[in-house]
Amino acid sequence: MGIAARHAHRRRERKRTSGRSAVTREREAGRHYGRARRGSSRAETPAVGGAIYRQPAAEHVASLLESAGLPGDDLSAAMLADFFACGDRNAPVGVVGLELYGSEALLRSLVVRDSERGRGAGRALIAAAETHARDAGVCSVYLLTETASAFFSSLGYRTVARERAPQAIRATAQFATLCPDSAELMCKVLAPRPGLPADPRSP
Repeated sequence: MGIAARHAHRRRERKRTSGRSAVTREREAGRHYGRARRGSSRAETPAVGGAIYRQPAAEHVASLLESAGLPGDDLSAAMLADFFACGDRNAPVGVVGLELYGSEALLRSLVVRDSERGRGAGRALIAAAETHARDAGVCSVYLLTETASAFFSSLGYRTVARERAPQAIRATAQFATLCPDSAELMCKVLAPRPGLPADPRSP
């Protein structure tokens, strides 16, 4: 194609493009942006490496808590039935626990090894714990945190005044003695499973 022909072709393209409405151009730009965003999201969020499993070994939980400087002096073997871990069963890379008290629960002891952070392990562990709590009839999940309130906020947890904590939560060792008074209390109301009333105490 010669230079004159190329110039004529460009003039025709500009004329065709200018004839489209601004709304049409915005829609096309939006579709392109949406495709780019969806593609980048898949690339930036790799899958969790390792399965989620229930009731990890006591020594593994203790090791993970120690590595993160979190308290675990109150843990008993029976409590581990409501704990979840991810990764190899012989060398888990993350853990989280629940204390169940009827319609309330305390989410606790969330740890993910530094090498696995940013890959979704923490979110996957919390999702497993929340499913377990919901299946047990829990309506509200509470937690205490000193440094991760932004992370938990992104998962639907909201800050509440410590004095508003239910008595069952206030009586836990985590609330009463192990976590400092400066720890932030947060709560999430769980959506009921399909077919169940919003409050498990309802008929």
